Order: sequence, then C-alpha cells, then structure tokens
Amino acid sequence: SAEQSLQLEKKFEISQYLSPVERKQIAKTLHLSERQIKTWFQNRRAKHRRSAATVVKK
Repeated sequence: SAEQSLQLEKKFEISQYLSPVERKQIAKTLHLSERQIKTWFQNRRAKHRRSAATVVKK
C-alpha cells in the first residue's frame, strides 16, 4: 500500500541496508514477509544506483 511504501522509503533514507533484526521488525509492523522487505530494499538500492548513474552521465 502507499502507507507501506512511505514507511519503507523513510527507512531507506536513514539506511540503505537493514540488519536481520530491523528487517524482522519492519516486516511485522507493516504486515509483510521478511522476504518482501529484503526484496524491496534490494530493488530500491538498484533504483538508487541507476538514478545516481544517470546524474553522473549528464
């Protein structure tokens, strides 16, 4: 949901990587699986790298 995405984005701004404990806590809070949280962070880091690479090319 949009609320879940917002919470995940806030966490990503603080740190691009989560400890297993943080991942478990976030999954429980947002009612998602730990795998979903892990995958979201992996995809978000990739998106961040792509956007950073685009800025460098310009």
